[in-house]
Amino acid sequence: MVNALETKSVTKIYKSDIGTIRAVDEVSLNVANGEFVALVGPSGSGKTTMLAILAALLRPNEGSVMIDGAELSQMSEAKRARFRREKIGFTFQANNLVPYLTALENVELMLRLNGKYDRAGRERARELLARLGLGERLKNLPRQLSGGQQQRVAIARALIHTPALVLADEPTASLDTERAHQVIQTFANLIHEQQRAGIMVTHDLRMTQYADRIIQMRDGKLRRVISDPAEIRAFATTGEAVTAN
Repeated sequence: MVNALETKSVTKIYKSDIGTIRAVDEVSLNVANGEFVALVGPSGSGKTTMLAILAALLRPNEGSVMIDGAELSQMSEAKRARFRREKIGFTFQANNLVPYLTALENVELMLRLNGKYDRAGRERARELLARLGLGERLKNLPRQLSGGQQQRVAIARALIHTPALVLADEPTASLDTERAHQVIQTFANLIHEQQRAGIMVTHDLRMTQYADRIIQMRDGKLRRVISDPAEIRAFATTGEAVTAN
């Protein structure tokens, strides 16, 4: 499998009056095309900082981040912003849908921003929303959609411009259990089908059952990688030593 994401010894250091904090400490990580990874760990473990680095929002103090064959550290801020828009998809707890745009228009917005707003792109947007069970909701505004439906629109928006890497930060925190399972199962299926690399940060360990790998972080370091399907199912049930918020 081809790796869409490769990091080598990524380190992020913060300095304060009380000393130096290594929020991310020599993290090396590969994620292949079509692979869905769950990143878990207690508060302060470095998950959010790591996600911001992968999103090209933060520069590490040390190490390298390569996405779709491009090394982020070699880019200017303007080039990083363009790369982030074109190559990275986002979906978060706060789905950040534009309130005055319909479901379809919210998804098409990413096509407009990336110069892909043509007949084929618009048709892909309709097909993707239909695939997510929203074919009858294309003209609805976000306020006319349930929380789960809004999150599915956010997933469609994150995938429509064919990014190399899709990042999800606590995507089910505001959903009930049934809707959370539906959203993450659908998200994982699309990652596999469209051969994107997907990373989800979550405190809801039940959602890790849909991942191909579970990566545990603690104190800025990767502590354990779980890839065996039976172990993934067990982890999603017990949570082992990981402390959730």
